[in-house]
Amino acid sequence: MSESATTEEKSGSADLKLHATDTGSADVQIARLSERITQLTEHMSENKKDLSSRRGLLRLVARRRKLLDYLARTQPDRYQNAIKTLGLRR
Repeated sequence: MSESATTEEKSGSADLKLHATDTGSADVQIARLSERITQLTEHMSENKKDLSSRRGLLRLVARRRKLLDYLARTQPDRYQNAIKTLGLRR
């Protein structure tokens, strides 16, 4: 992975932090899951028969979906900010 992509992804989670040491809020968890999902998606395009990674990818997507549903239900403004910042909805 290129250095610029890493910096860009880090800034995505940095934009969603509620305070300087925030690592556990739903917003930050969604951003970090999105980074891992992107990495695994690239891996899967090269390794189509890697079923273990596919299962892991599906679990990450489901976890992100649950966090997004929770955020939309409890804090709609933070949900909108998260999907806009991460570019999840097209």
